[in-house]
Amino acid sequence: MSTLSVSVWRGLESGHFQSFEVPRLASQTVLDVVTHIQRALDPTLAYRYACRVGMCGSCAMTVNGRARWTCRTHVDKVADDGRLEIAPLANLPVVRDLVTDMAPFFDKWAKARGQFQGGTTRKDDFARVPPDSPARRLADAAIECIGCGACYSSCDVVAWNPAYLGPAALNRAWTLVNDARDTGNRARLKAVAGDAGCHACHTHMSCSERCPKQIAPTASIAGLKRATIAAALRGDL
Repeated sequence: MSTLSVSVWRGLESGHFQSFEVPRLASQTVLDVVTHIQRALDPTLAYRYACRVGMCGSCAMTVNGRARWTCRTHVDKVADDGRLEIAPLANLPVVRDLVTDMAPFFDKWAKARGQFQGGTTRKDDFARVPPDSPARRLADAAIECIGCGACYSSCDVVAWNPAYLGPAALNRAWTLVNDARDTGNRARLKAVAGDAGCHACHTHMSCSERCPKQIAPTASIAGLKRATIAAALRGDL
């Protein structure tokens, strides 16, 4: 039976890579490899996963230097001469081994005013938003984000500037800017217009290239840049 040579990050930020030999199997995913290590070779290995079918994003890790969903990443497509290097997501604190602390990621969603703010009550009729309206189409293009952190981990600006809100939080803000039901856009645009907001993006496109859902946060950020400039010209910021 052929084997894979797998290097796995162990410990905290100042940890090290540990090598394992894992059986090479047909239709094998990177998550299968990590699971084999934990179940058969070293039960102390810490990692995170849930659905295993590409719906939750919990298993996102850095595989051979690139953020990926390990449950949807087949070894045949990423193994370099039968070798894998598996590390935690970049730009996030490491809890242990392959597990990162997602709190800073979601804190930035809150800073970008990523919560829906409605203006109606349960006594009001349902809002009717035409599915073919321009704003709805812009929201539809960005609304499928599940918060896996792959784009955040891939963002060079986050690496340089830890205060930067990041592509996922700004993408979420853009969906709400285009939601006709939301009433919090003035505060939201003010929140994303600062030094750590949308104008800090260098348009490197890494977030869009590496999003497992094929969302383009770069386009959303460009939309926020236009919206904040328009708001500033109106005197709303």
